Amino acid sequence: MIDLYTAATPNGHKVSIALEELGLPYELKVLDLSKHEQKTPAFLAINPNGRIPAIVDREADDFAVFESGAILIYLAEKTGRLMPSDAKGRSLVLQWLMFQMGGIGPMMGQANVFFRYFPEKIPAAIDRYQGECKRLFRVLDGHLADHEYLAGDYSIADIANWAWVRTHRWSGVEVDDLPHLKRWRDAIRARPAAQRGIERPPSRVDLTRDGDAGAQTFAEEARRIVETGQSLSGGKA
Repeated sequence: MIDLYTAATPNGHKVSIALEELGLPYELKVLDLSKHEQKTPAFLAINPNGRIPAIVDREADDFAVFESGAILIYLAEKTGRLMPSDAKGRSLVLQWLMFQMGGIGPMMGQANVFFRYFPEKIPAAIDRYQGECKRLFRVLDGHLADHEYLAGDYSIADIANWAWVRTHRWSGVEVDDLPHLKRWRDAIRARPAAQRGIERPPSRVDLTRDGDAGAQTFAEEARRIVETGQSLSGGKA
C-alpha cells in the first residue's frame, strides 16, 4: 500500500495517474494548500520542502519519496512498467521527463502566476511565459509528428507532460495550430486510468477551459498562496 499526499494540481495528478495506470493500491491523503497543511511538521518529515506530491511506500519500510519526477521514476522502477529497462530506452524516457520538470512545468506555472493570479497584470511577463510555453508546445508537436508517444511506448514521460499540457488554457496558451500535440493530448485523455487519475482528487475548477464559475475564487486563493511562497501550481512541486 502507498500513501499519496497530494492536491488537485498538475504535479499531484501526475502521480495519481501513474498509480492508476500501474494498478497499485494507494490511500489518498488530500492536503488543503490554502490552510498550509503541506507545512505541518508531520508532512515536513515526509517532504522537507513542504510541497505536494509525496508518497510513503508502506511495503518498503515506510520509505518516503518527494518530488513528482522522482516519484514517477520510483514507481516505474518498483513495478518494471512505464519505463524501459534498457539504457537507451530508459534515457529517452528520462529526457522527456526532465523536459517537463525543467521546462513545461516551470514555464506554465509562471504563466499561471502572471496571467491568472497576480492582481497587477505585467504584459511583458505574461508575454514572456506564454511565449515560452508555446515554444515548448511546438517542440512537443514537432516530436510527436513522427512518434505516437514521447519515448517509444506510453511512459511516465507522457504522464508527466500530459498532466500539465491538458491545462494549457489556464495558462492562456492555445494549441489549435499544433495537430500532433492535440492528437497525443486527446489519446491520453481517453485512457481510463488518466481519467481516474485527474479525479484523484478532483479540482474545484476546470483548468482545461475558461469560464468556470469558480475560476475567480480559485485564482484569488492561488494568489494568496503564491504571495506567501506556497506555490499552488508553479513549477517544482
